Amino acid sequence: MKSRKTLLTGVLILLLGVVCCACGAEGASKDKLEGSLSEIMASLYENAELDQGFRDSLDGYETYELTDEMEVSVLGTDEITYKEAVVSMPMMSSTAYQCVLLRVEEDDVETVKQSLKTNANPDKWVCVSAETTLIESRGDVIFFIMCDKDTAYAMNSAFQNLSK
Repeated sequence: MKSRKTLLTGVLILLLGVVCCACGAEGASKDKLEGSLSEIMASLYENAELDQGFRDSLDGYETYELTDEMEVSVLGTDEITYKEAVVSMPMMSSTAYQCVLLRVEEDDVETVKQSLKTNANPDKWVCVSAETTLIESRGDVIFFIMCDKDTAYAMNSAFQNLSK
């Protein structure tokens, strides 16, 4: 009788372990965003609850791959290692705005976020400053935006609500 209880307890513990591992793996992949960063950026603009004035100005915005030459200007440093990066900003504007998506190694997400917080310069524009700087992440993708408060939070909400 005792060996049956021991066996049953062992089987239940093993089954519980398998269920917990399966749930944990699903949770980790749930936050991982698929697709190119350019596609993700386009989805952010499409789904964000942006005011009509900003939405009307989007024709003057461009999204392109971040180059080595632009890193210090956009990220505040050239010490960040990433697998893929895109930046969206107006081609010409009197508004302080940039939105960056970085895909990094998952183990580096928190380090990169801290580096961005340390090096971000919301006063880098001539005659204007970004009101808000937000740095968030989902899986291996980091969202970094500097602009006015309403636009920053609308874009962040769209980022947080993206489906994988």
